[in-house]
Amino acid sequence: MTKPKAAAAIAPPVFVPDWGDKPCPEPVLPAASPERTAALMDGVRMRENPAEWAFVRLSKLIEDFEKGLDKDEEVGARIVGLPGDGTMSIEDVGFWGPDFIMFLGKNADGKPVRLIQHYGQINVLLDVRNRPEEREARRIGFQLAEMVQKTNPK
Repeated sequence: MTKPKAAAAIAPPVFVPDWGDKPCPEPVLPAASPERTAALMDGVRMRENPAEWAFVRLSKLIEDFEKGLDKDEEVGARIVGLPGDGTMSIEDVGFWGPDFIMFLGKNADGKPVRLIQHYGQINVLLDVRNRPEEREARRIGFQLAEMVQKTNPK
C-alpha cells in the first residue's frame, strides 16, 4: 500500500493586506482638513508588494508637498547616509519590488545620484530648492501619480 502524498506547503504571501471596508489606511496628519486627507487617499489602493506600497504613499506625499511650492521652487531631499551634505534634487522615484525604493536625481555639484534603499529604511526629509535659472521648475508628483495610476489594482 502506498502512502498518500503530503500536500505541498503553500508559502504565505510576504505582505498580507488587512484593510476591511477601506481601500487603505488613512494618513494621520493632525492639521489636515478632511479634503486634504481625501486628496491624499484619492485612487490609492493597498499593494501586496511592500516596495510598491511604500512608493505609492511616498508619491502621494511628494505630490502634496509640491502643492505648497511657488513657481520657482521644486522638491529636493536630505537623506541620511548620502555623501557630502546629504542633499539631492529629486528627478524621479521608482521601485523594484519586493523591497527596493529608488531615488534618482543630482547632488549639489550637478552630478547624477541614484539612491537605492530598502523600503523598511526610508527616511527622507523633503525640502524646497530654487529651480535652476535655465529651466522651469520641475514637478515630479504628477509623473509619480501617473505611475501609481498605471499600477493601481481595480
